[in-house]
Amino acid sequence: MKPKHTDRNAYCPYRQTLQVLDMKGGRSKAEPKKADAKLAVKKGAAAAKKPAKKAKAAKDPNKPKRPASAFFVFMEEFRKTFKEKHPNNKSVAAVGKAGGDKWKQMSNAEKAPYAAKAEKRKTEYNKSMDAYNKKLAEGPAEDEESDKSKSEVDEEEDGSGEEEEDDDDE
Repeated sequence: MKPKHTDRNAYCPYRQTLQVLDMKGGRSKAEPKKADAKLAVKKGAAAAKKPAKKAKAAKDPNKPKRPASAFFVFMEEFRKTFKEKHPNNKSVAAVGKAGGDKWKQMSNAEKAPYAAKAEKRKTEYNKSMDAYNKKLAEGPAEDEESDKSKSEVDEEEDGSGEEEEDDDDE
């Protein structure tokens, strides 16, 4: 049983070990530890070498989304059946865990229809990506040059014309 002391530093087995080392002619508590000094230098050097975070490139909203794998095609169907069997279940994790367990237990023959659907989606994705890449290679179309809609451009032209008329009146 540890003795109760009012001073929080009074009882510490580690400090007692240091005091014993001091009595035997070992290192005293006042001397700085070499390992700590090295660590302090390393921490400072590591902080200095840390590269600045790069800003992520903006995602293109027109870029096609990647297709779902066979497992996710299976999960789309499994979620529906699971919700029918367990209507009171609100946990997404429980659905995912049950789906993962069922997927592991399925044979390759049972997984084949989902793999076929996934492969079909992948071919469609590749076609849409080819079209997307061709569109990028051609460069922006005339309609895409400006972020402003045609109505905003028309409003600016109308607004600037009114200002010119007001300036002429003065």
